[in-house]
Amino acid sequence: MGNDNTKTLYLDIGRHLMQDDAPSVYLNGIHDDKQFRQYPFDMLYRLKSTKQSLAHHPEGNVWNHTMLVVDEAARVKLKSKNPEVFMWAALLHDIGKPSATTVRKGKITSYDHDKLGARLCKEFMLAFTEDVNFADEVSRLVRYHMQILFVVKSLPFADIEGMRRETDIREVALLGLCDRLGRGNCDKSGEENNIKLFLQKCNVSPIVYT
Repeated sequence: MGNDNTKTLYLDIGRHLMQDDAPSVYLNGIHDDKQFRQYPFDMLYRLKSTKQSLAHHPEGNVWNHTMLVVDEAARVKLKSKNPEVFMWAALLHDIGKPSATTVRKGKITSYDHDKLGARLCKEFMLAFTEDVNFADEVSRLVRYHMQILFVVKSLPFADIEGMRRETDIREVALLGLCDRLGRGNCDKSGEENNIKLFLQKCNVSPIVYT
């Protein structure tokens, strides 16, 4: 378990995730704090130095993207069946990217960051809580957050049955919408339609987001 100082920071982050209209304000304020560079917060600290393809992420690095995602998530968290799980998943959804990101043939890629992220997410949560079920719920949302793309595009990585077995597809859809909207110059209407198509392909009833 974390020490008293890091545990306090964890609790403070959780409070801001649940209470703030824009948690990014607080999170940006603590990013350069000494404690934020300590384990396990260093997993989040590294997001700022992790580049992304500007074609897909004009907002820049993974930290910038994550801040947009947590703010989107804060707007819809009450639509989640477990807002606390949902908000932590929004913050940690790309925690696997620093280790997974590489340059292949001149392109920035982060293959399998969802799978790696699920493991790191659980490690992060269990550094502060003994609630294994809570840590599992967060990590499973992280594990499946890329399924929106995989299912909609009928890619071989799509795993509808795995989602259905291990998590709630509607929760994946809600997080996925925030992930897709957390980008510079996104097409909100188009992304909402992608989520509807995802739910249709998963044989799950649509969700009203607005």
